[in-house]
Amino acid sequence: MTSQVFTYTTKELSKTTWPDFERLFSQGNGFDFCWCMHFQRARLQSAGARLRTRVERAARNRRDKRELVERESAHGILVYADGEPVGWCQYGPCDELPRIDHSRKYQQIAPKVTRENLWRITCFAVLKKYRRRGVASAALKAALEAIRKKGGGLVEAYPIRLWETRAFGNESTHGTASMFEKEGFKPVAPFGLTRFSTHVLMRRRV
Repeated sequence: MTSQVFTYTTKELSKTTWPDFERLFSQGNGFDFCWCMHFQRARLQSAGARLRTRVERAARNRRDKRELVERESAHGILVYADGEPVGWCQYGPCDELPRIDHSRKYQQIAPKVTRENLWRITCFAVLKKYRRRGVASAALKAALEAIRKKGGGLVEAYPIRLWETRAFGNESTHGTASMFEKEGFKPVAPFGLTRFSTHVLMRRRV
């Protein structure tokens, strides 16, 4: 049986492509809740700001993401197959994705003061039908090209080196170390363990 071959195109997240982002993230697949807001917040919401239900939190995340897009303070790549959005990669300058800075582990291995721009690639989302078909790789390549066009600099990523498929299935929301290695990233240091995964900090210059 021959597997279907898809041809992908990519577009930047913007006010114009917001409806496509909204359509992608409204399809469930486990990322209809976060709306890729986790790394755009410096830390967890305070107790008084927390919402009780998953539906309420999803609505807030969607609203906050749209406001950031309207202010051009959210960056990412949408991947399309046959004109339909099927995947996503979030990237941005470090001050746009500040959550990492509050990690004690990161503070020990953060780059020293440099005149280079510091960029981050934090998240991937791919519709289940298109997983393991090169969508995340296409998104990563497009994100690196977008960073290059914006002046380049030092690019960080925090992919998974090892994980349990019973927890993540066949998809990692942070990408895999092997995928980043193919694009020239080098491992810098381990970046934490969870119950199901091992993360690594990787960097390259663009």
